[in-house]
Amino acid sequence: MHHEEQMRRFAETDLYVVITEAFCGGRSSLEVLEAVLEAGVRVVQLREKDMPDGDLYRLGLEFRERTASVDALLIVDDRVDIAQAIQADGVHLGQSDLPMTVARRIAPELILGASSHSIDEAVAAQAAGASYVNIGPIFDTQTKAVPSGTVGPGLIDAIAPCLRVPFSVMGGIKEHNIGEVVGRGARHIAVVTAVTTAPDVCAAAKRLREMMVVA
Repeated sequence: MHHEEQMRRFAETDLYVVITEAFCGGRSSLEVLEAVLEAGVRVVQLREKDMPDGDLYRLGLEFRERTASVDALLIVDDRVDIAQAIQADGVHLGQSDLPMTVARRIAPELILGASSHSIDEAVAAQAAGASYVNIGPIFDTQTKAVPSGTVGPGLIDAIAPCLRVPFSVMGGIKEHNIGEVVGRGARHIAVVTAVTTAPDVCAAAKRLREMMVVA
């Protein structure tokens, strides 16, 4: 599928759930994935930084089969090779991962997301070929540490006008503060534990999606 079509699909998504089994509340990542898809989420990220390649490949195939069955986008964290091997829709790259220019050359049709923690990083990622830029961590989070620390919702106001590509936001976003990012124009909101550790994963995802509409 061409990149332009992939990005059309991305534009239609709202809640973006990042799944790591360590943050699934004792459930398997596949159980959480099924509940998330049932809630209508149409973009998910498989993030397993320490899983052996063979295991990640096999898990990725399961994620690909289940996301494809409902026409949901599958993004793989960090690994362009795994994403290509399982025919995922995209890869999300951090500041210390494979350079965006290299990833774009290797995988021209993939959605390539880029983490950013400042205006300079966001603009540089866009120039290097990022399909979308993630801004964060917006609020305090225990799932990912970055040297810059929490950037605050105000950074959305600073970065958004500088971008021609879509942006997502991430980091400590929960029911009580999701309105702060939606109110600043965020339309692709990435979450981990707000959904994946919830007693009822499907209900939690549905609730956040509803709040994105009404916030």
